[in-house]
Amino acid sequence: MAAAQTTAPSTTTPSNDPAATADTKQGVVLTSPAELQKGANSFTEAQATSRLEDHGFTGVTGLTKDDAGIWWATASKGGKSVKVGLDYQGNVATQ
Repeated sequence: MAAAQTTAPSTTTPSNDPAATADTKQGVVLTSPAELQKGANSFTEAQATSRLEDHGFTGVTGLTKDDAGIWWATASKGGKSVKVGLDYQGNVATQ
């Protein structure tokens, strides 16, 4: 009688899982502003600017926080001027 072989489930996270590569301290760059999370944003204006710069944006101007707690600014990245948002979790998205 042959015994059935069982394979233990993998404990590694797939490489295409965003959570596996996200730096939770710095947040992630999202694909859409709709993915930004509404909530009480405790980042100061200086901290918000710094977070955006940490994600490669330069020339951050016009930084304002909206009623949903999302910081919005105009910034440059890759030679293009874009509208960029930062939520309370540190996630960044461009329009």
